[in-house]
Amino acid sequence: MFLGLITGVCSNAQDKLEDLLAAGIEDAQRFASGYITPGTEGIIHNISNGWIRSAEVKKQWSFDISLVANASFVKEKHRSFSLNTAEYNNLKFRDGSLVKNVATALGENKTDIRVYSVVTDGENTQEVEFELPQGLASVDMDILPTAFLQGSIGVFKGTEVKMRFFPKIKQEDIRVGFFGFGIQHEFTSWLPVENTFPLAISGLVAFTNLGASYDFTNFEIVTGNNQRFDLNVDSWLFQAQVSTKWPAFNLYGGIGYVSGNSDFKVLGTYKVIDGIPITEITNDFNDPFKIKNKVSDVRATIGANLSLGFFGLNLDYNFAEFDNASLGLHFGI
Repeated sequence: MFLGLITGVCSNAQDKLEDLLAAGIEDAQRFASGYITPGTEGIIHNISNGWIRSAEVKKQWSFDISLVANASFVKEKHRSFSLNTAEYNNLKFRDGSLVKNVATALGENKTDIRVYSVVTDGENTQEVEFELPQGLASVDMDILPTAFLQGSIGVFKGTEVKMRFFPKIKQEDIRVGFFGFGIQHEFTSWLPVENTFPLAISGLVAFTNLGASYDFTNFEIVTGNNQRFDLNVDSWLFQAQVSTKWPAFNLYGGIGYVSGNSDFKVLGTYKVIDGIPITEITNDFNDPFKIKNKVSDVRATIGANLSLGFFGLNLDYNFAEFDNASLGLHFGI
């Protein structure tokens, strides 16, 4: 599921994004920032989920292995951004519009949107035309899905350590890997009446990292060597939660704070065949630009957990900038 998400984002971006170098690095970077930022924000929120299913932690040396699936929902405002050609040096709409809402990495242009750049070299004027990239909605993908393995173990009184992992694998031109760790402490475990107190209250701190790269080479408007997109995403979650302490079925909820960073890099050597300003023609573009983004958001969680011996099942919903549903299957002792 990670591969599907990263492949969708990167292949749609690569499909047309590097063509924008024909309008110059500054224009390409400005467009790429508006295009890619909602996608990286969605990934930061997505990988922050799935950490908890109860405020009650495991007893010492008890452990389980979980398969966790997340689905983050894309809101309409994440699907497009306003492209104002007055903010660009060389980019113009072919139909003469000055401003249009165009697809982000999560959206879709209902009809192909063609743009062009105009370059003047002395008395000669040159135009290069291309289409703006589509997003995930163009392939009927309206959610951001992920799935991974996660393990939890009780280490000492009131404390549980969690780890999650998705092995770094390669499929065609995509490489993606994923890991995370967290620690949860149950404050109510220190109460002298712990066994009779009806609720468990705990806090969680968790970190997740996703790294991905996409190798490609284009031979139309732009050519070059070792061309790739690199994406690195870090996410922190700080959350307080409360849950019931019934024998098999329990409810839980919490309030959390998500903080994250993303770093999207366009790497390699790029030789623009047509269109770039004459002052840039003499040199190739080496590692043309990168886009950094920061996210901070408050979220609320509600969920339910069912435990049947060594088997467990939980489902929760998170309310945030990107709402998310998580489903976990758990096996352990």
